[in-house]
Amino acid sequence: MKKALFTGVCTALVTPFRAGQIDEDALRGLVRRQLAARVPALCACGTTGESSTLSDGEWEQALRCVVETAAGKAVILAGTGTNDLRHTLHRARAARMIGADAQLVVTPYYNKTTQAGLIDYYTRLAGYVDLPIILYNVPGRTGLNMLPETAARLSSHPRVVGIKEAGGSLNQIADLLRSCDLPVYCGSDEINAPALRLGAAGIVSVVSNLLPSEAVRLCSASPEKADALQERMQPLIRALFSETNPAPVKAALNLMGLCGDEVRLPLVRVQPGTLEKLRRLLPVGVNA
Repeated sequence: MKKALFTGVCTALVTPFRAGQIDEDALRGLVRRQLAARVPALCACGTTGESSTLSDGEWEQALRCVVETAAGKAVILAGTGTNDLRHTLHRARAARMIGADAQLVVTPYYNKTTQAGLIDYYTRLAGYVDLPIILYNVPGRTGLNMLPETAARLSSHPRVVGIKEAGGSLNQIADLLRSCDLPVYCGSDEINAPALRLGAAGIVSVVSNLLPSEAVRLCSASPEKADALQERMQPLIRALFSETNPAPVKAALNLMGLCGDEVRLPLVRVQPGTLEKLRRLLPVGVNA
């Protein structure tokens, strides 16, 4: 298997907004909190970072803020993927110049290409920009499932260094581990512990925005302790995905006084019932 760019937790950071603008002070605070918990990797401008509603200027602003604040203390992934190769190339080149360590590249959404199209898309990206690629499969968002055999084909390229599998299927994670030599990262918080037990190299996590220390512990714990931590966090995880991410995690961060709960349309702030549920679940007391 290829050497993992990182192992353990990668927090899928939110992008805090204030009055429609990126709140850099809040974003820097979130990054420092992650570093204090010894989170080894951070993803800026991914799905949880609302990348699809960021202008290119805002995308670069947020990524630069994360890179500068982390100052080499964590691996930084930049969410460069779009549904247009030219736009993805633009963001990949910008990410390289800003100083990201790798790019997280979602399968092109809405277009719904074929598996052959995916191979061509990622191969061209890998050939044009000297920045390692972690493939990102999230069928619930894109309407497209990257098959394990496609990931296996792509794994032969030296710049393809991992895959984030966020389809919520342990079977697909197991198939990936069997069929290709890429480190696999679980992108579905509700199955973090069982995915690690199967052999995943780590997790790309939303809940670690709230509980970074607990997420780090889950990744390093024995299977029995990891299962216990997973069980304790599960009610919060369910609440975080009861409405469209990242609205619930931003609401929770706001309840914790860490950033505002502002999201961009078509996303909206969570409903009162979800907010009350989050209020009851924070803190969750996962320190045993």
